Amino acid sequence: MKQPPKNSKRILLKNKKAYHDYTILETFEAGIVLRGTEVKSLRAQKAQMQDSYAYIKGNEVFLSGLLIEKYSHGNIHNHPEKRTRKLLMHKKEILKLKQKTQEKLTLIPLQIHLTNNLCKVMIGLARGKKVYDKRQQEKEKTDKRSIERAMKS
Repeated sequence: MKQPPKNSKRILLKNKKAYHDYTILETFEAGIVLRGTEVKSLRAQKAQMQDSYAYIKGNEVFLSGLLIEKYSHGNIHNHPEKRTRKLLMHKKEILKLKQKTQEKLTLIPLQIHLTNNLCKVMIGLARGKKVYDKRQQEKEKTDKRSIERAMKS
């Protein structure tokens, strides 16, 4: 069996709605504390990121609202589906995030991926979009498509 190249990323889960609802200002990568069957469920892509968010409590970062379904071949040691999971980050990064979140910014998980068989979460420092911001972005997107079509023909 051929080994994947070193430092390869395999994206397990993406939060597509985050880019629609928020303006992502900065991204951070964090490890995530998981139990045994949670990793197997993630590899089978049995998870949802809707309505999940990260928050800072003390000097620790937690991820709440992430739904990882029970592993189909699990036993009595299966994990609870919606539990708060701890994120692993450097203390300097946590202090920087703590300062930024006090400025009315939100921490949103953007994707979960495997790097060298370790589950990592990409979290984004985000500001919520208003309805008119979303409309403006959609209009720019359609204008860009129509210009590309006109240039092609």
